[in-house]
Amino acid sequence: MDLFELMKNACEEVDLVLTEEKYNQFQLYRKLLQEWNEKINLTAIVEEEEIIKKHFIDSIKIFKSEELRNSKSIIDVGTGAGFPGLPIAIMDSNIQVTLLDSLNKRILFLNEVVSKLNLKNVKTIHSRAEDGARNKLLREKFDVAVSRAVANMSVLSEYCMPYVRVGGNFIALKGPSIDEELIDAKNAIGTLGGVLKNVVSVKVDGTDLNHNLVIVSKTSSTSAIYPRKAGTITKKPIK
Repeated sequence: MDLFELMKNACEEVDLVLTEEKYNQFQLYRKLLQEWNEKINLTAIVEEEEIIKKHFIDSIKIFKSEELRNSKSIIDVGTGAGFPGLPIAIMDSNIQVTLLDSLNKRILFLNEVVSKLNLKNVKTIHSRAEDGARNKLLREKFDVAVSRAVANMSVLSEYCMPYVRVGGNFIALKGPSIDEELIDAKNAIGTLGGVLKNVVSVKVDGTDLNHNLVIVSKTSSTSAIYPRKAGTITKKPIK
C-alpha cells in the first residue's frame, strides 16, 4: 500500500477526508522535519514511512475523540515538533490551534512549517507549560488541551488542566499501559478540577502500536495554586 492510501484509510477511519492538497502539506511538513532534524533534535523517527505512521497517523487518530471534533480552540502543551497539534490544524481548518513549547529552536521550526504550509489557524507560543498556564490570556481559555508529552498523568494533568475552560476537556495521548497510571492520577485529576471521562483505544495503521486517548472533563475551575513550579510538579506529583 502506498503512503497516500495508508494515510487516506487512517483518515477515513475517523471520518476525515484526506485531499491531495492536505497530503501535499503533510509531505512538505515531513521534508521540513527531516531537514531541521539534522540541525536540532526534533525526533528520533527519521524515515518517511515511519514519520507518516508514528507521527502523522498517530496524531490524526485523536479525531476519534468526539470532544476534539467538537472543539473550536485547542492548545498543544509541550508540542515538540508539532504533534499532535499541526496534524489537527491541517485536517480541520476550523479549529484554532495554539502550539506551546519551552524550546525556542522548536518554535522557530514550527513557525517555518506554519508559514510554508500557509496554515492560518495556528499560532505558536514560546513558554514553559507552567508559566503559560499563569498567563491570563491563556488560563482556562481553551476548549481542549492536548499533549503527547512523555510524562505520567499526574504530572501531565497539572501542566495541561489549567489551560482548559470549565466544560472543556484535556486529552492525553498515551501508550498501552495506562490503567495503573490512571489509578495513581485519580486524585490529581480531581484536585485540578477534572474527572476521567473516557479512555479510547487507538490502533496506529501499518504498525503494531496500540495507544490510548485519555479524556478528562473539566468540571470546575483549577485552584490558583496550580500549576506549581516545574521542579515541584515532577518531583512531588499531586497524590
